[in-house]
Amino acid sequence: MGHAHDTEEIQNTYTRGIAEFIATLEYDAIPDHVRERIKLLILDSFGCAIFGAELPWSRILLETLLVEDQSTTTPVWGTDKRLSSPHAALVNGTLIQGFEIDDVHRVGVLHVGAVTLPAVLAVAGRRPGMTGQDFLRACVAGYEIGPRVGMCMGPEHIAQGWHSGATVGVFSAAAGAAAALRLTADQAVHALGIAGTQSSGLMAAQFGAMVKRMHAGRASQSGLYGALLAARGFTGIVDVFENPYGGFCSTLSRSTDRFDLTKLTAGLGSQFETMRIALKFYSCVGSNHTTLDALRTMRARKPFGPEDVEEIVVEGSRVTVDHVGWKYVPQGLTSAQLNLPYCVATLLLEGDVFVDQFTEADVTNAERIRVSQKVRVIEDPAITARGAVYRHMVKVKVALKDGTRMEETVEAPRGSEHSFASADDVIEKFVKLASRRIARAQVDRVVDTMMNVEKLADIGELIDALTVKR
Repeated sequence: MGHAHDTEEIQNTYTRGIAEFIATLEYDAIPDHVRERIKLLILDSFGCAIFGAELPWSRILLETLLVEDQSTTTPVWGTDKRLSSPHAALVNGTLIQGFEIDDVHRVGVLHVGAVTLPAVLAVAGRRPGMTGQDFLRACVAGYEIGPRVGMCMGPEHIAQGWHSGATVGVFSAAAGAAAALRLTADQAVHALGIAGTQSSGLMAAQFGAMVKRMHAGRASQSGLYGALLAARGFTGIVDVFENPYGGFCSTLSRSTDRFDLTKLTAGLGSQFETMRIALKFYSCVGSNHTTLDALRTMRARKPFGPEDVEEIVVEGSRVTVDHVGWKYVPQGLTSAQLNLPYCVATLLLEGDVFVDQFTEADVTNAERIRVSQKVRVIEDPAITARGAVYRHMVKVKVALKDGTRMEETVEAPRGSEHSFASADDVIEKFVKLASRRIARAQVDRVVDTMMNVEKLADIGELIDALTVKR
């Protein structure tokens, strides 16, 4: 009985603090710039999901669940299929995370939309009359909590082999769903406690397994269960973060001190982590994005193609050189999406580095390999010395055959929290992704509905826009 709470008062200051935030957050308390930002973040996730609907792992998952589940409560985005709410959350979260082009909170190491939105919209579909403002309020609750749990656990969490998107993600999902259900603070404590005990996800899934794509969906489903059960009086671990024996933080860090509980509520409600969520505009590893942005800028100043180039030298941090700067050798799709010279060659030849530019055939494309050999990636010790925050910074030098010399320095990629994208950039990415799967009129309808979502009397209009008609 050494760990019972019979005599001592339960210490759950942080769990309770999060629950109070979820229960008391109102739309009017969310600053305008946060409302505008989260609309763009949500639209981006929907684009990733609609594109993801036709990927092989998405199809296997959906077909499996359609056999097991004849419910038609909740739509699967970008399709004409419907499932029960928890199964729809599982699929929709998987769709958003389907091709590594969705958002990321870098410090909290979490793909936030993929875990939050499926749970919130699963609730919204069960509650006719939820307004657009109420939907955004619930999303902000989810987008604020998950990243803070990731920050509390720190980078060691992933280093120990936990996949944070799955483990930490349950708390974003529970927070969003609890806010959508208008749970009381007491109920929200239990929602977090039910979600937290379902937390799981192994980093080894990243080495080629389809199951990595499903982690976000499972987290969203677990958080949704937490909120739905808590709404009916089902109880969870009330000190899910604080408990020294079997609590989330102590157990998943295997320690008493390799986590920082204060990060869970520091600045909650005044400092918005939603503003630190980054977007991807290239379908490749984040370390490559600054170089591709630099080349886009230079080509806008003076157009040039692969044949005009004598040499491109990328000066970056030691991490960039080691992580992405090696001489390209075909080793499969993942290594193509990782390699910087290959991605530079792709931009020069194709004009873009997006989902269409990475097929199995492209991996061994002789022309891309030839152009990639014009690219050298070398360390600039001054960039390395600036530390982790600037690890993506690059100085790109282009030498053209006509004698032109160009240079561009980029500290942070377009879409990052340091250099966020314009609304036009986000909409353009959404259109590029969604129009591969659904009719252009429907693409435009989703954009229009989402960009004006705060005016909706019923969020059902948005859910309808995301659904393909039979």
